[in-house]
Amino acid sequence: MNSYFELLEKIVLSILIICTVIAIGMEIQGMYFNSKVTLADILLLFIYIEIIGMIKEYWISKVIRMSYPLFIAMTALARMIIMQRKDVDPSAYVYESVAILIIAIAIVVLRVRHMEILNRNSKKISED
Repeated sequence: MNSYFELLEKIVLSILIICTVIAIGMEIQGMYFNSKVTLADILLLFIYIEIIGMIKEYWISKVIRMSYPLFIAMTALARMIIMQRKDVDPSAYVYESVAILIIAIAIVVLRVRHMEILNRNSKKISED
């Protein structure tokens, strides 16, 4: 039964990677036909790269680091800010910027929690 789930998992991951590569191709094709590359296009390509990295990480280690979805969310929010029209309420920019700041803080907290200086177990072992 477990092997069926692993097979289903590999199939879904393969479909995800194929769809992501197709989306990248469509985005590049759109930039080519428009003869223009915008910052929003570049940020969208970074989102696709993060998705590919997340798929690769899960394929190899069966674990998704929490920083991948957070980076994707932060990039998507930045892209949304860039793509907004000028007649949008200015408070929306503030809310979205605060959301990016909160996500950035969450990423820092996730990274800092693995630092040796904060690891309480290593202090107890060294004291013994």
